[in-house]
Amino acid sequence: MSPPKKKHHHCLLCEKSFTTAGNLRVHVRAHTGEKPYSCDQCGKAFNTAESLRRHQRIHTGEKPYGCKQCGIAFATAQSLRRHERIHTGEKPYSCKQCGNAFTTVHYLREHQRIHTGEKPYSCDQCEKTFVTKSALQCHRRVHTGEKPYWCELCGNMFSHSSALKSHQRVHTGEKPYWCDQCGKMFSRSDSLKSHQRVHTTSS
Repeated sequence: MSPPKKKHHHCLLCEKSFTTAGNLRVHVRAHTGEKPYSCDQCGKAFNTAESLRRHQRIHTGEKPYGCKQCGIAFATAQSLRRHERIHTGEKPYSCKQCGNAFTTVHYLREHQRIHTGEKPYSCDQCEKTFVTKSALQCHRRVHTGEKPYWCELCGNMFSHSSALKSHQRVHTGEKPYWCDQCGKMFSRSDSLKSHQRVHTTSS
């Protein structure tokens, strides 16, 4: 086993060391903000040639990293690694406050806002605030009237995917919510809650 290479190239700004002058040059760009590699399609700039190559796959549609389990392909190795956690069940990012674990650091950060109370996304129409960007996007449909989810069987349209799923049970007859006191089944959770009040008031 060969000994590790010595790091003779030192960053004067943060004291990190590198084995080659090229790696040092790339690192220094993190301090200077220099981005010498730009995309000829959209003009976005990057600090390394490899970052530019990864970005260009957005335009070319190239997805060289395929999942061996299900065949879905990805533009970057990092995206593939994140996806593979669906199959392995791996959740490497855990919340120190409650122990809940997540597949990505992004989901962990979103979760931690439950503990901090932080709601960084605000509606410019009514000033309501939200924990996640996706929750804000769903809320905005209250103002725009947008209904992007539609039922293929009857054409009814909905502003949220959860509302569509609930509606589709009208067609399928599925009743996933059941009362643990009498066994009666319901297609919607709010219908179950209304029903359970019957037991509460009669007891």
